[in-house]
Amino acid sequence: MTHFEKKEESDSTSHENKNHHEHSKHHEHHEPKTEVYHDHKHKSEVHKPHGEKKKKSMKVNLWKVFTGVLAILLLVSLYFNFSGTAFSSEETVATETLGFVNSVLLQGQSAAKLLTIEEKSGLYNMKLSLSGQEIDSYVTKDGEIFFPQGLMTNEEVETSDASAQAAATVDVPKTDKPVVDLFVMSHCPYGTQAEKGILPIVNLLGDKVDFELKFVNYAMHGKKELDEQLNQYCIQKEQNDKFNAYLECFLGAGDGESCLTSTEVDVAKMKSCVDKADKEFKISELFADQTSWQGGKFPQFNTHDQENELYGVQGSPTLIINGVKVSSARSPAAYLDTVCGAFSEQPVECTESTGVSTETYQPGFGYEAGTATAASCG
Repeated sequence: MTHFEKKEESDSTSHENKNHHEHSKHHEHHEPKTEVYHDHKHKSEVHKPHGEKKKKSMKVNLWKVFTGVLAILLLVSLYFNFSGTAFSSEETVATETLGFVNSVLLQGQSAAKLLTIEEKSGLYNMKLSLSGQEIDSYVTKDGEIFFPQGLMTNEEVETSDASAQAAATVDVPKTDKPVVDLFVMSHCPYGTQAEKGILPIVNLLGDKVDFELKFVNYAMHGKKELDEQLNQYCIQKEQNDKFNAYLECFLGAGDGESCLTSTEVDVAKMKSCVDKADKEFKISELFADQTSWQGGKFPQFNTHDQENELYGVQGSPTLIINGVKVSSARSPAAYLDTVCGAFSEQPVECTESTGVSTETYQPGFGYEAGTATAASCG
């Protein structure tokens, strides 16, 4: 099945209602939102009155973006003329464009895959997957001109680094034991990036925080995502002492089967739980009924549907602390700062811990260092 993953400037890619039109449900979010941004070196807050509109801020390096676009368009001008005739269908445009990308631009060194294609702003918006990364590209309806990246003209463009984002808009209530919920899709590269960043902090703080991994109430990455999320749901619920170790293993390579063995999960117990949860939340039943899918594209996954509705969760990752939707940079040090800001009285782990990594892991599986991003799936 196809899917797409959208970039955004906040981890909180949440909106009002899962039953909204798919344009608001699964496309890049442009709603006004209030968020909390934390930097592990500096804390600052900017309070916005409720309902005040603000433009989303998209961190880009203008020189790199336009240099890259111009270079690709130069290649397009030299090579991109499929047949001289106009295309009449999305399918034909997608097939021909994908062929051009793989044969001319990538020259067989790698292979891009089509995730989705749909009309947007008078063009076809093509979501491509390349080496585990999503490319949000555009092509004219006649298939003659390919744009590897689009910039929204109604967004405020800033040239500063993504890690220097301005701070936030709402206060997180302080409690003795913060409740931390991270909503993800198990195979969303930006969700796994967030999990890799926050998991060391969950291990560091231990039972001083009430942490739970929860799932967005729709899946964008096929049946494998439904199956993995059921496994994780049951391991966390019934074998919680093994869950963090299992999750850390799974985030390394996405190989759940080997991680079940290496972390000594009781597989029979897990499968019994999975069968019950599957029936309770109708995971397989809803997967088989495509008329029930969100926008006809994404099957439901309702283990945490009530919380999704409560917080307006709509994308992966979404971070909720003490009932408030917040945003954080994704390095372990940044997450430590974010979570520690929710304590009534900070424990020594917040004030005296050393050696907490300031590096952001790459999106997707694996623990290689990556670049800061606020992108999300949803």
